[in-house]
Amino acid sequence: MQAVVLESHGEPLELTEVPTPDPAPDGVVVDVEACGICRSDWHAWKGHGEWVDDVPPEGQILGHEPAGVVVEVGDRVRTLEAGDRVAVPFSLGDGTCSRCRNGHGNVCPNGTALGFEPAGQGAFADRVAVPHADYNLTVLPEGLDATTMAALGCRYMTAYHGLAHRADLTPGDWVAVHGCGGVGLSAIQIARALGARVLAVDIREEALEKAAELGAQATVHGDGDVPRTIRERTSGGAAISIDALGIEETCRNSVDCLASLGQHLQMGLTTGAERGEIPLPTDSMVGREIDFLGSRGMPPTRYDELLRFVESGAIDPAELVTRTVPLREVPDRIAAMDEYDAVGIEVCEP
Repeated sequence: MQAVVLESHGEPLELTEVPTPDPAPDGVVVDVEACGICRSDWHAWKGHGEWVDDVPPEGQILGHEPAGVVVEVGDRVRTLEAGDRVAVPFSLGDGTCSRCRNGHGNVCPNGTALGFEPAGQGAFADRVAVPHADYNLTVLPEGLDATTMAALGCRYMTAYHGLAHRADLTPGDWVAVHGCGGVGLSAIQIARALGARVLAVDIREEALEKAAELGAQATVHGDGDVPRTIRERTSGGAAISIDALGIEETCRNSVDCLASLGQHLQMGLTTGAERGEIPLPTDSMVGREIDFLGSRGMPPTRYDELLRFVESGAIDPAELVTRTVPLREVPDRIAAMDEYDAVGIEVCEP
């Protein structure tokens, strides 16, 4: 089969012929119908993450936001069969540890990150193998197409998990979103659906226009004193603020724009400039009792909750999809992220 393989960090990606995977006894093989193209793929390609021992090895198949059809089933799988259309999370739990048993499979200590580790070869390919399938996979509702499901990949899930499960969002709260890429726009749509008032920040007018289209009541250009502007527009500061980009400036702006008792949600991963370390105004955070929270994907056991939200019409991930491309164009689309010029979510349809 064909796949996008990381041959060398930072060097051009190419479509390569690789062996078709077989299912593990507790796993399945999924025929990929669609897979989101994410900034985390760009981080993987660049070789970012050595500061947390999280650099994908050379030879890794990339791609971590797939949906598709089960075509092969391992002997120990009990809840799935060939022909099932499924959602595949990127944070794969083992289904047996205390984290998984208590609903936190996205941080399973024995888990596998799809598309980032040899044990989890990715989905920029014709087919992808998924371990511990009974625990990790969710059958898609009738009528939910694969492209929409791919848009629900790590960015949308991370935003939903952060706002619905990690933060204490109350209808009417002001939520500030710093960076209107895929995860930022996802957060805007979700926050609006949860009853929040949203203020979007970016340096690109096109991204701010998309944010307004998705429900942001206010937009702020990223030049200038962003925290002060947000505090003025929200009459004292945001209740929840999200760094959806992962650079020092947006993280600091997010913390500084909060009202007292506010909550900062970190969703963007840092680049080689920050190397996982961002200085923060600790004394100010203590004085205002600011919470600093992280959000990484979503527990597989809560997928049904998100899918019901989609089925109800409260959220529509398809609104975020701005481009679909064939597998052969994935290398160019990942390389284009050097310029931060993509708006919305791009999806590969092999």
